[in-house]
This record gives sequence, C-alpha cells and structure tokens, in this order.
Amino acid sequence: MKVLFVASGNSKKFDMSPFIEAQMKSLQDKGVDVDFFPVIGKGLKGYWRSVIKLKAFLKNHEYDIIHAHYTLCGWTAVLARPNTPIVLSLMGSDAYGYYLSRKRPQFLSRYITVLTYVIQPFLNAIISKSENIDKYVYRRKIANVIPNGVRLDQFQIYEHGFHQELGLNPNKKYVLFLGDQSDARKNVKLCEEAIAVLNDSNVELLTPYPISHNDVVKYLWSVDVFVLSAFMEGSPNAVKEAMACNCPIVATEVGDVKWVIGDTEGCYIADFNANDFASKIQMALNFAERKKRTLGRLRLQELGLDADSIAQKIIVLYENILKKKS
Repeated sequence: MKVLFVASGNSKKFDMSPFIEAQMKSLQDKGVDVDFFPVIGKGLKGYWRSVIKLKAFLKNHEYDIIHAHYTLCGWTAVLARPNTPIVLSLMGSDAYGYYLSRKRPQFLSRYITVLTYVIQPFLNAIISKSENIDKYVYRRKIANVIPNGVRLDQFQIYEHGFHQELGLNPNKKYVLFLGDQSDARKNVKLCEEAIAVLNDSNVELLTPYPISHNDVVKYLWSVDVFVLSAFMEGSPNAVKEAMACNCPIVATEVGDVKWVIGDTEGCYIADFNANDFASKIQMALNFAERKKRTLGRLRLQELGLDADSIAQKIIVLYENILKKKS
C-alpha cells in the first residue's frame, strides 16, 4: 500500500510536525509505503502554489491513499483533483477555531471551521483526534475518532533523569510547561500565577519551548510535574508523552485529557483558577516526593494509545476505503 502524507512544511525547526512524523514512521514499521509532500507557504498564494505543485507531483507518482493533516492541507489535496481517495486528519483548531480565552474563540479563526464543514463531501474518511473534534464532522459515515499514538520506543524509561545534562539542580522541584508561551491558547499565564500562589523558592517553572523531541523525553524524565493549562485542545500529545514517561501531571479538562489520565495516581485535573491549579501542582509535587513516578505508561498501553496500536487502526481504515473503491 502506498500512502502520501500531505502536511505543513512551514516549520523552521522541523521538516514536518514531530507527531505526524511519528505516525508516518509507525505506519512504515508496519510495511506501509509512506511518502511526504510538504505544503510550504502561507495565505491564499502559498496554498494555491502548493496545489499546483501537488498536482504536478501526482502526475508522476501514484498512491493508493492521500492522507492530509489539517483542513487547509486537505484543501490542497482536494484542489489538486487527484483520482485518489483522500483521508483528512482534523487536528483541533481547524475544527473548533483558535481560542483566546476559555470560552472565546478568535472570530477570524472561524473561517477554518467553515472550511472544515465545506470540505467534507470531497473526502473518503475523516479522522478526529478526540470526541470534541468529531462533533464538527456531519458526515457520520466517514467519521472516525483515532487519537495520535505515542512511540514507546522513543519515550524509553530513564529513571535517573538528565539533571546534569539539562543544568537542573537536583535539590529543586521543577514544573514543566512544554507549550509555546506566545500562543494565547496554551495559557502559560495560569501556570505562572499558580507558581506565584505556591510562593516556594524551591519550586521552579520550566518553559523550554521550542526543543527537540529527544529533549522532550529528557525533560519529562527529569522534572517533578508536567503541566498543561490550555484553554482548548483535542488530544494533546504532550499529555500522552508525559504519561509515557510516568511523569505526574496537572492539566485543565480539555479534549480527551480526563479520559487519557483516568484514575492514574499522581495525575490531576485542575480548574482554570490559579488557586486550584496551584493546589493540584502541590498535590502532584507531594506525590512525586513520595513515589517519584506514576503508572502512566501502563495506562497508555491499556488504552491502546501506543503508536503501534494506533497505526493498525489507521491501516484498517485505509483498507476499508480501498475495498469500497474496488
């Protein structure tokens, strides 16, 4: 089976988004032949140029499936008019918009939501990463909820951490925020306010973004608590990665986070209130002091959120599409 991934290639740090690359590799590990077509350029001009380039590319390359990631890349695939089934993965903001606060999406971002509705008749399947994204899919016959998986071989167990390499003081307690601080949706302010409420000089908030995936692993095995304070998410990969590293977690109730962490001891759901968020961080720090690590990795395996299991679900989806086509 030959599959073409169509996704953004605009990042200055990565050729493609790390979690899309991880999904591609997990499919390749199962024998699927996957190529990548980068959509480079922003705005109407950038995407239209990518449509022309993709159309030319497909004249000389044949694929069984085109798998686009994010609605605008889906439109790139659709407008290239291939005689090939198209699968679209909805990432989150392309469905629900860009949130500036807990209940306030940016008005201008709603155009992407409209594009997500309009594109659906041209698709053979839609993958939503979580239930709150799936509700934007009205073509129920092609709707699928398949979260991103975690490559457990990449997130290996390093119980002693990397304090010296990362320049961390072994006598301090560290709280890790991995999001982009300039992204309003990620809401780093809540974490900063919660740390201020704790008023403990031994507790420090780390905000190392942007870092490589390898460094993400090192930080998650070295800190005491991982925090996610976002206003809106689909199926945040960082939470699953923290679970894979058995790292205690404090997170707001967004996307599928509550389902992912379940009743894992050392993992807590917090309100969008600095006092409550601080209280949950303190609980997580206390847990880390007593037991060090959670059983998050086991929870991921029980839910089938390892990359291998997710890859198999995607392959079954591909096969079903090809059966209908034949």
